[in-house]
Amino acid sequence: MKLVVVESPAKAKTIEKYLGPGHRVLASYGHVRDLPPKDGSVDPDHDFAMQWQVSADRSKQLKEITDTAKKADTLILATDPDREGEAISWHVQEVLTAKKALPKDVQRVTFNAITKSAVTEAMGKPRGLDTDLIDAYRARRALDYLVGFTLSPILWRKLPGAKSAGRVQSVALRLIVDREREIEIFRPQEYWSVTAAFEADGQGFTARLVNLDGKKIDRLTIGAKGDADAAKAVVEAGRFTVASVDTKPFAKNPPAPFTTSTLQQEAARKLGFAASHTMRVAQSLYEDGLITYMRTDGVDMAAEAVSAARKAVASRYNAGYLPDKPRHYTSKAKNAQEAHEAIRPTDFSKAKAGSGDHGRLYELIYNRALASQMASARLERTTVELTDGAGRATLRATGQAVLFPGYLALYEEGRDEKADDEDSARMPVLRNGDSPAKKGVEATQHFTQPPPRFSEASLVKRLEELGIGRPSTYAATLQTLKDREYVRVEKNRFIPEESGRLVTAFLERFFERYVNYDYTAELEEELDDVSGGRLDWQKLLDAFWRDFQPKAGEVMEQQPSEVTAALDEFLEPFLFPEMEDGSDPRLCPACGNGRLALRGGKFGAFVACSNYPECKFTRKFGQAGGDAVADQPSELGEGISLKSGRFGPYVEQGEGKEAKRASVPKDIPVEGLTLETAKQLLSLPREIGAHPETGQPIVASIGRYGPYLMHDGKYARLSSTAEVFETGMNAAVAKLADAAAGGGRQRGAAREPLAVLGAHPESGKEIKVLEGRFGPYVTDGTTHATLPKSADPKAVTLDEAIELIRAKEAKGPAKKKGGRKAPARKKKA
Repeated sequence: MKLVVVESPAKAKTIEKYLGPGHRVLASYGHVRDLPPKDGSVDPDHDFAMQWQVSADRSKQLKEITDTAKKADTLILATDPDREGEAISWHVQEVLTAKKALPKDVQRVTFNAITKSAVTEAMGKPRGLDTDLIDAYRARRALDYLVGFTLSPILWRKLPGAKSAGRVQSVALRLIVDREREIEIFRPQEYWSVTAAFEADGQGFTARLVNLDGKKIDRLTIGAKGDADAAKAVVEAGRFTVASVDTKPFAKNPPAPFTTSTLQQEAARKLGFAASHTMRVAQSLYEDGLITYMRTDGVDMAAEAVSAARKAVASRYNAGYLPDKPRHYTSKAKNAQEAHEAIRPTDFSKAKAGSGDHGRLYELIYNRALASQMASARLERTTVELTDGAGRATLRATGQAVLFPGYLALYEEGRDEKADDEDSARMPVLRNGDSPAKKGVEATQHFTQPPPRFSEASLVKRLEELGIGRPSTYAATLQTLKDREYVRVEKNRFIPEESGRLVTAFLERFFERYVNYDYTAELEEELDDVSGGRLDWQKLLDAFWRDFQPKAGEVMEQQPSEVTAALDEFLEPFLFPEMEDGSDPRLCPACGNGRLALRGGKFGAFVACSNYPECKFTRKFGQAGGDAVADQPSELGEGISLKSGRFGPYVEQGEGKEAKRASVPKDIPVEGLTLETAKQLLSLPREIGAHPETGQPIVASIGRYGPYLMHDGKYARLSSTAEVFETGMNAAVAKLADAAAGGGRQRGAAREPLAVLGAHPESGKEIKVLEGRFGPYVTDGTTHATLPKSADPKAVTLDEAIELIRAKEAKGPAKKKGGRKAPARKKKA
C-alpha cells in the first residue's frame, strides 16, 4: 500500500480517485508544525536551532497519517509545488521519523494541476526533498520570528497602543504612510485649459489650445482666470482650419497569463476582490481541478496548454485572430523565482465554470490566458492641428481608432489610474484645409492632484516592483495590517491609522535599516540565493542577527520618555507644522505660555502642554497644529466649559475629582453647542418614567454605541441624540417592544435596519446592517457576517459589506460544537 500525503481534503478525494486501488491519500490540512509563539523557539546561540511544535489542531490528522504510514510500503509526499509545499512535506517526514513510522521508500512528487493526466504523470517522476527550498523556508520563518519576537516586546514597552511589527508587514505599512505624507504636504496648483468643441460630418470632437501668440501652452501655463478668459476670447473670435493631420498606426500586444501578483491586481481592479479573497477563491478553483497552481511567478504556459489555447482561439474567432507562431513570455518581475507555469485553466474547452465569485474569477483567468495567445491589436492614433486665420492660436485634437481588435475582442488589462492626457476618443476623417464647425469654447479651471492613495492592486504592484516580500504572502501581509488596525480601507484605498503612523515613525527613527526599501529587497535576494543553493541559510541569519540584536538591545535600554522625546523631534513637521501667521506651533493655545510636546499614555500617544497639571490641554496624536484652536476650553456659562480630549470633544462642569463630564455626540455640531444642550448632556441618564406593565423605570441615555433606551435590563436603539431628550412614555414603550421582537425572540418579527447599503452586485439582494444578539452585522438575507468591533455600523460602505459577506461565504457554514466553548486562540506576536 502507498500512502500519499497532500494538503487539503478536497485534493485528497480527487487524487485518490485518480490513483485507484493500492493508494491511500490523506490530507495534512496545511502545515502540521510551527514555531511555538514564545521566546526560545529560535536559538541564535546554537546555529539558529528551531524548536518545532505540532499544531494542536493537526494532531488528529497526524495520528491518522502516522497510523497509516506504519502499514504502508511507500510514502509519497505530494504537497504543493512551491517552497511552502516542500516545507510541509519535510515537516510530515520529520514527524514520522520521530514516531518511527517512516516507510523505507519515501518519494516527493509535484504537479501543477489536479487533473488525472498531470497527477499520473507526476507519480512516474518521483524525486527527493529539495533541501535548498527547505533551507529557504527555515531562513524565512526564523527571520520573521526573530524580527517579530524582538520588535514586538519593544513596541509594547516603549510605544503604548502598538501591537506588533513584522519584516514585510512593517515595510508595506511604511509605503502607505509615506504616500499619506506626500498627500499631506502636497499643495495644489491652479491651472486652466481652453478647449473648443467642433463638428465635422456629423461627428463631434474637442481640441485643446496648445499655442497662443507664438507661446507654447503647456498644462500649467495658464494659471489665472484672467489669462484663461483672454485666451478664450481669442479662440472664440478665430475661424479655424485644419493645418495638419498626422496619422500613426501602432500595435498592442496581449499581456502574459496571470502570475500570483497580477491575478491579485486584476481581481482587485475588475472584480473588487481583496487579495485574501482572491487567493481563497483561486485555491478552491485549483482544488477543483479547474486551474493550475495559483502561487507562481511564472508567466509562460506549458507547450500542450499553448497548443490547446491556440486551438480554442481558432474555433472561436477567424484566422486573423491567431498569430502565425505561439507566443512565449519571460518574467520581468524583480527576484522572480519558483517559475512554474503561469495561472491558466486546465481545460481551454471550458470557457465558464460555476457562478458567483468562483465563476467570475475563473472567467478572468480563462480570458487572460486565452488572450495571451491571440493576435496583437492594430490601432491608429490621429493628431490634428487647427489654426486661426490671424495666426494667433493653435488647437490640437487627438484620438485613436481600432483598425483590428485582436486580443482586445476578448480582454483588456485594467489600470489603477488613468493618465491626465489619455485620449481614446474617435476622430472624424479630416484633411488639410477643412474648416469644421465650431460649436463652443470653454475655459475650465483645474487643480493639480496629489498622488493617489494605494489600492490593494497598486500596493501589490509596488511591493513587487521593489522586490519586497513574495507575491504568495501579499494577501496575508495586507490582511495583518487591517487586523492590527494600523490601516483602514475607505473607497478601496488604504489610509494609515494613527497607530500605524506612530509605529512607522518609531521603526524609521530607531530601526531605519530594517524598514528601508532597498535593504528589504536585498534581503529578499539573499533568501532567493538560499533557495537556489548559492547561500547557506545559517550564514544569512548570522549576518542579520549580528547587526539586529545589538540595535534592539540598545533601544530596549532606553526609557519610554527618551523614546517619546526622540519621536517628538522626528515627527515635528507632522505634529507641529508651520503656522500660516508665523506663530509658534508649539505654543499652548490654552494657557499661552506652555510648550506642546508628544506624550505617551495608557491608550496611546497624544500631544499635551508642558504646564500639566496646571494646564490640562491635550490634542490627539493625529491632529495637526493648525487645528489646535478647536482644543481651547470654551466657557458656556454656569461653570460649564467645552473641552477637547484624547477621545474627542466633551463638556465639563466643576473641577477635579468632583467634576462632571459628558462626551459631545457626533450628531451635535461642536461649533453650535449651546449651554442648554450642554446641561442636557450632563443631566443624563434621563428617566422617562415607570413602565405601565412592569413598574420598572425606563431610562434614556447615550452609550458607547450611541443613544438608547433601557428597561429592566433590555435595550432599544434610538436614531439620534435628540430622541434621548424628546422620547415620551408611549413612544418608549413601543420602541422597547419593537426591539424585543427584532432581537429574535419572536420568529418572523421584522427589525429596523441600522443602515440599508444597496443591492448585491451578483444576487441583486438588498444588503443591510442589522443589530444582532452579539453585535451589529451585515446581511443579504442569506449570509450574515459580523462587523469588526472597531467598525461603525452606520459608516459601513457597500463594498466593505460585500467583502465581509464574500469572506463568510468562502469559509462555509459554521460547525456546531455541541454547546461546548471553542478553545481560545493563541496570540502570536
